Amino acid sequence: MIRVLVAEDQSAVRAGLVLILGSAPDIEVAGEAADGEQAVALARELRPDLVLMDVQMPRLDGVSATRAVVGEGLADVLVLTTFDLDEYVFGALRAGAAGFLLKNTDAKDLIAAVRTVASGAGIVAPAVTRRLIAEFAAKPVREPAADPSVLRDLTRREREVLSCLGEGLSNAAVAERLDMAEATVKTHVSRLLGKLGLRSRVQAAVLAQELGV
Repeated sequence: MIRVLVAEDQSAVRAGLVLILGSAPDIEVAGEAADGEQAVALARELRPDLVLMDVQMPRLDGVSATRAVVGEGLADVLVLTTFDLDEYVFGALRAGAAGFLLKNTDAKDLIAAVRTVASGAGIVAPAVTRRLIAEFAAKPVREPAADPSVLRDLTRREREVLSCLGEGLSNAAVAERLDMAEATVKTHVSRLLGKLGLRSRVQAAVLAQELGV
């Protein structure tokens, strides 16, 4: 069973999320939090596999809560957002979130995303990744740019894969562009994430954009 903690301050939305997740035979809602502080406290107490985290909550925002949950190794975090909160999403990804979903995601995709992140893959839908990247590309960078030296340990092929991630391409699309097997792409993604100290391909996509890979 995948044990999920749902952190969402709007009770009606939270109830809907709980209902959807509870309908999946392999997912158990371990707890519910109405604010960021409660989310962190319950994550410490319940040790769920995953926290479904809203970014805009009272007392402690979702970015800070994500940083605490991930920093303490309590659970993976899947962020819930709307695109008018992109800056919060960016912060959440830097804090170690494994991915993010839009609040209007349908039930099937929500369940699939929870399963994906819980499996350790941290894959976010390419279309959503591309939109996030496009939004940030149009805005001034408020945080210091990443150090290009972080790329020195990557092989040429890993750099090429990283560049494709920066465009929001799926593994299948990367395989087609670089003329390699999809399983090989997965191996390269896993290795480059490890070398760069990243938790998800979304973080890799943001890094690729920052460095102009």
